[in-house]
Amino acid sequence: MGRKLVSFDWAMKKILRQKANFVILEGFLTELLKFDVKIEEVLESEANQESEEDKFNRVDLLAKNEKGQLILIEVQYSSEINYFQRMLYGLSKLITEYISKGDSGYRNIKKVYSVNIVYFALGQGEDYVYYGKTEFRGLHKKDDILRPSKRQQEDFGIDTISDIYPEYYILRINQFNDIAKDSLDEWIYFLKNEEIKSDFKAKGLSEAKETLDIMKLDEKARAIYRRKEENKMYRASLLYTAKLKGIEEGIKKGVEKGKREGEKQKAIEIAKNLLLANMDIEFVCKTTGLSVEEIGELRDL
Repeated sequence: MGRKLVSFDWAMKKILRQKANFVILEGFLTELLKFDVKIEEVLESEANQESEEDKFNRVDLLAKNEKGQLILIEVQYSSEINYFQRMLYGLSKLITEYISKGDSGYRNIKKVYSVNIVYFALGQGEDYVYYGKTEFRGLHKKDDILRPSKRQQEDFGIDTISDIYPEYYILRINQFNDIAKDSLDEWIYFLKNEEIKSDFKAKGLSEAKETLDIMKLDEKARAIYRRKEENKMYRASLLYTAKLKGIEEGIKKGVEKGKREGEKQKAIEIAKNLLLANMDIEFVCKTTGLSVEEIGELRDL
């Protein structure tokens, strides 16, 4: 077993924003995006600030590569039912915020990659890494994908229309089975277990192993990190307790409802028998506890 390392979200907040440590982010993104990533700068983002956002176990990091493309990395632990919608909103807002003002207008819209690292059951599916991009396919010719013109390819430096639009990556960390079959899996293993095995060779991991070692933090940073981890476990415990309480309340209400329905069904059967014996409605109501309207409905059957 390797040395315990700081979690990736902590590293994003405190360590990976330093230029000397860009190589770690570059390694992760290169393995995920499948092309060499060179980070030019890390830009400020709202969730990096110590604020109410911390209560939701969310942190993000916005990087710009040497091509001017934007890469938004987000880590979230708490379940959020509208997470897909927030992914869309976040990227839409990012694109409008970073569009270059001037005569060239839309041509300067930035290519954006959205990398979402989640530690909860997001959606339904068996895989642990999902990828999405925009393509325009023919309705009548299913294999026909709309392509940019020669002029568009030259002017915008693109090969396909999807090169313009955002691309999404979702890593469902808890779905990973801890068996690293390739270099990306080695990174996912680290994201899940905060540990890097000695035989892992993925880009950036050797630097991560050296830089993110908990024992190499100064005393103050180590104390802050451990308190943060304790708070994370405490929040998880509260959520689990609330979930159990909800289940218990649901079972209790179900039992009570079943009991009430059983008692009412018994009263209905007694009322039917009394009506067959030609008892008057007032007597049947007093005997069974059913209303006049309910007795009337039974009589009309």
